[in-house]
Amino acid sequence: MKNKKMKERFTILILSFLFSSCGNSQNPVSMQFVGGPCEGCEAIFEYGNKNLMAIDTLPDFHEEGPKIKVTGTIYHNDGTTPAEDVILYIYHTDQHGIYATKGGETGWGKRHGYIRGWVKTDSKGEYAFYTLKPAAYPDGSLPAHLHPTILEPNGKYYWLASYHFKGDTLLTKNEIAPDSPRGGTTGLLFLKNEGDLWVGTRDFILGKNIPDYD
Repeated sequence: MKNKKMKERFTILILSFLFSSCGNSQNPVSMQFVGGPCEGCEAIFEYGNKNLMAIDTLPDFHEEGPKIKVTGTIYHNDGTTPAEDVILYIYHTDQHGIYATKGGETGWGKRHGYIRGWVKTDSKGEYAFYTLKPAAYPDGSLPAHLHPTILEPNGKYYWLASYHFKGDTLLTKNEIAPDSPRGGTTGLLFLKNEGDLWVGTRDFILGKNIPDYD
């Protein structure tokens, strides 16, 4: 965090999350950030009292733009066992490449914008979310992307490489074929048309290529 006040605010946020967990479980877990520096990973705790499901729709989905559905399965570190109750936080830019706000945002919503959401994997480790395909930054510095953050049931949380889209002319080797992709898979989505939707899939392996995970 950039300053003491921000650190104090997020410490309070995480403590509040822990106290809430205590009310729902006799064995609350401790939060543990791993995987290297991350500005805004604490946003994964900002879902409040929302009952998280394996499928959700981000706030922009009913606006104008290319509609997409992103699905996937999250596996335990062995790469084969589905991981249940993993929280995935996603945020991205609007159709102008901006992290747009509508006013009244709190916490990291002021930076990440209103187009964000949380899903929690089901018993099969599966997740899905509906949103609009974002635009690249106005200056063309990066290809269009969606930011994901993971929170495991054991309390470990960390950032993952962004989702990107096949065919984007701004893509580089780092997005197309990274040497050690965080989460074990490249974030490149191959979108297929299914009626009014473009559908892509991305799986994850918990802890794969995440520094200081063990």
